[in-house]
This record gives sequence, C-alpha cells and structure tokens, in this order.
Amino acid sequence: MNDIKVPVRFKLSASWCSVMFCYIYGDYFELYQPGKLQEMLSGRTALGAATQNSLMGMAAIMAVPSLMVLLSLSLPATVSRWLNVILGAVYSLIMVLAVLGSWHFYVFLGLIEIALTLSIFWYAWSWPKQAEQ
Repeated sequence: MNDIKVPVRFKLSASWCSVMFCYIYGDYFELYQPGKLQEMLSGRTALGAATQNSLMGMAAIMAVPSLMVLLSLSLPATVSRWLNVILGAVYSLIMVLAVLGSWHFYVFLGLIEIALTLSIFWYAWSWPKQAEQ
C-alpha cells in the first residue's frame, strides 16, 4: 500500500487542533466537579478572583494554540519552525503545572496534551532545513 509523506506544516497544524480539542473537553468536564459552578458564579478562578485582567490573560493564553492551527500553515517556514519549537515547549510546561493535583480525567487529558505539545516541539525541531526555504 502506498502512503504519502505528510508535510511538517500539516502535522503541526493537526497537532494544535488536537491540543485544542483536549483543552475544550478538559474545561467542559471540569464543570462537573462539585462546587466548580458555584466558584465560577462567585467570580473565582483557579488563579484567584475573576477580573478583567485575569480573564484577558487566560484568553490570551488560550488564543495562542488556536492561532497556531493557522499560523503553522501560513507563516514563513523559518518563523513557523521557531514559533512551534518555543510554543510547543512553553505549552508543555504550562500543562505539567496545570495537572498537578488535578482530578484523574484532567491528568489524563493533560498527559495527552503534553504528548501533543512535545510532538509539536519535536516536529518543528526536526523540520528538514531544505524544506524551510
């Protein structure tokens, strides 16, 4: 059976899509934790009070993976490569910190997210140099 070689850009974009699905499901399932909705209604987050600045910060952190779905495909190769190397490492670290002390479902999804963001780092790091031009 013949198979095609999937370009690195497609692997990166698909990996960011998968990361985002895990983020969304993790946040959705988290709403089922006892007391979580009450915390939200009272204006508390895991990082403290829900303020415009704290929510803007969380929105910015979550917007980056969403944007990387497109940017991995559309930026110049060298820029895309280094952005994916850096952000793959950063988002792996963020998830390592996020899963500490979490419920089992969140740890499970977090481990998948860490594997995906580490694969993003690896795909970008090992991106063939001749393909960057």
